Amino acid sequence: MYSKIMVPVDLGHVERLEKALKTAADLAKHYGAPVCYVGVTSAAPGSVAHNPAEFQQRLDELAAAQAKAHGAEVSTLEIVSHDPAVDLDSKLLDAVNETGADLVVMASHVPGVLEHIFGSNAGYVASHAKVSVFVVR
Repeated sequence: MYSKIMVPVDLGHVERLEKALKTAADLAKHYGAPVCYVGVTSAAPGSVAHNPAEFQQRLDELAAAQAKAHGAEVSTLEIVSHDPAVDLDSKLLDAVNETGADLVVMASHVPGVLEHIFGSNAGYVASHAKVSVFVVR
């Protein structure tokens, strides 16, 4: 049913992604689909990485750990943005097309007051992607 799964990851909050990562791994195993972990970063130094090369290395390490833990075929896609906070939604939609994914599995959070004013990234992707989106809380 699904041939490729895309999983957006925030390397600054990997501990919050565990449920979404496990869900993606389970679906990948069930459908025999490869998983592509997508991360959006800035060229400027940040708390996650000093540069895009270091960010790519950390993204690759996450993917390798997931492959080892779950036995899935994995790949990564690093997207460099001038302002990830502003560009994240559109960059994730672009990544769906670039990866050829037909399912996106992404973590969300329990909505609060701010989500009534500002939408969540997962909500945006789910509303605008042309593929199925599984939002995991």
